[in-house]
Amino acid sequence: MKKRFVVLVLDGFGIGAMKDAKVARPGDEVSSTLGSILKDYPKLKLPNLERLGLMNAFGKESECMKFNASAVFGKSELMHHGADTFMGHQEIMGTLPKVPLIMPFQQKVDEVKEHLIQAGHQVEVRVNGNLRYLLVDKYCTVADNIDADLGMAYNCTAPLSFLSFEEELEIAKTVREVVQVNRVIPFGGTGTTLDDILNAEETRQDKFIGIHAVKSKSYEKGYECRHLGYGVDNSVQAPTILTNQGVAVSLFGKVADVVINEKGKSVSCVSTKDVLDLTIEELKVMQEGFICTNVQETDLAGHSQDSKWYKELLEIADEKIGTIIELLEDDDIFLVMADHGNDPNIGHNRHTRENVPLLIYKKNIVSIDIGLRKSLSDVGATVCDYFGVSAPQNGESFLSLLKSE
Repeated sequence: MKKRFVVLVLDGFGIGAMKDAKVARPGDEVSSTLGSILKDYPKLKLPNLERLGLMNAFGKESECMKFNASAVFGKSELMHHGADTFMGHQEIMGTLPKVPLIMPFQQKVDEVKEHLIQAGHQVEVRVNGNLRYLLVDKYCTVADNIDADLGMAYNCTAPLSFLSFEEELEIAKTVREVVQVNRVIPFGGTGTTLDDILNAEETRQDKFIGIHAVKSKSYEKGYECRHLGYGVDNSVQAPTILTNQGVAVSLFGKVADVVINEKGKSVSCVSTKDVLDLTIEELKVMQEGFICTNVQETDLAGHSQDSKWYKELLEIADEKIGTIIELLEDDDIFLVMADHGNDPNIGHNRHTRENVPLLIYKKNIVSIDIGLRKSLSDVGATVCDYFGVSAPQNGESFLSLLKSE
């Protein structure tokens, strides 16, 4: 008998502002990623997500999607500060979030420059008005991450046909040694050039300067990425706990970049179709284990403020979700969720602090509302409970609520 727990994260797919959004992130109190997409495309039909209870979790019906009286569903708040993919996934896996330091790169640029030089790197300072960032070893920029919460992360961006990812990673690790922000993120692709990267330079609020990730063309070919976190202990997260007990763990998509899974399988992938096909193929061969997949392109569509692209990606994902459901056996659990919001119509290109859906499928369970969870970690706690291993650092399992009819 097969025993699999599959978590699919539709990155940035929020269903309405959290109650603290007005104070925590002024402006986000009007956010609703799903609401914006439905406003632009009222005839949108996502039959498999509708079947799983998307509208139940959303709390209202649309022109073409209705409540499902048989759905097993809930929603979750974010416990972590802000609305962040990296911390969202650490939280999902059972980490108790801590408030990160928020600091524009301008406050660290001189210290980072000197530390890189001392480590033997060549460093050029690039200037735009009163803002500065670094070009290291001729090809790697070090600057603010301007695609997420400002001041929470620094990006290292390089054309990987000219500088290897291993070399870029060493630069990022050196930066990580002297900064205290949430993340340092080295990434790049083989389909981009230094000119592409430099031409993607943008500023925010006269305090932040960085490389717009999509405009840099890094995602187009040969993409590689690693997220170097601050203060995250993977030993108390679900993947490490599970693999230490001999349970297989497979991570696909951006989750493979941001979550440590030393004894499991991790495959980076950006294309929505490809990452879901990887998930489907894994389901066909895995007898027992945990699969977590991140659909990153929905988040990229939000950052691009492109509701049409977002809608098209949801349609692709919905079709693949139908295939996943067909492959599930009696003991399997399938959960579709998000890690934060990314409202394409909010008027900025940052994540939004929204509740996220928890849509659950298991054969022979119906008509269950697991309520509003206080942390994404409840998912990781439920996964560990399902496999009978020790609980992660944070979260309350809802496995006992998933009773057969």
